Formats: sequence, structure tokens, C-alpha cells
Amino acid sequence: MTLKTNDNGTDRDMTAEEQAAHLAFIEQIEAETQARLEADQTKAAARQAVLDKLGLTDEEAGALFG
Repeated sequence: MTLKTNDNGTDRDMTAEEQAAHLAFIEQIEAETQARLEADQTKAAARQAVLDKLGLTDEEAGALFG
């Protein structure tokens, strides 16, 4: 599969180097997105654990702490 690019208004096939750089960039973005999702899940689980220990619902914590 050859990827396309637009070079000053002209569509053309990407060179092998351009395609490799593009695919590496996509892999990097996907890895960063996955890491961010995992961090968000960890943070949400930690928040819920604290709320559970305090015996508060999310709404109650919001009312108390804004």
C-alpha cells in the first residue's frame, strides 16, 4: 500500500522514507493516546477509592470540593 501526500497542490505517492516517518508518527501518537487513557483510568480509580473510603458519592464530593 502506498500512501499519498499533497506536495504544493499536487497529489503524489509518498517516498519510502516519508511513508516510514508517517507510520512511525502514527505509532507514536497511538502509544501516547493509550498511555493517556491508562493514566486517566488510574486517576479515576484512585479518586473512586478515596470516595469509597470517605463514604461519599461523586455528587457529594463535587458539592463539598467544587
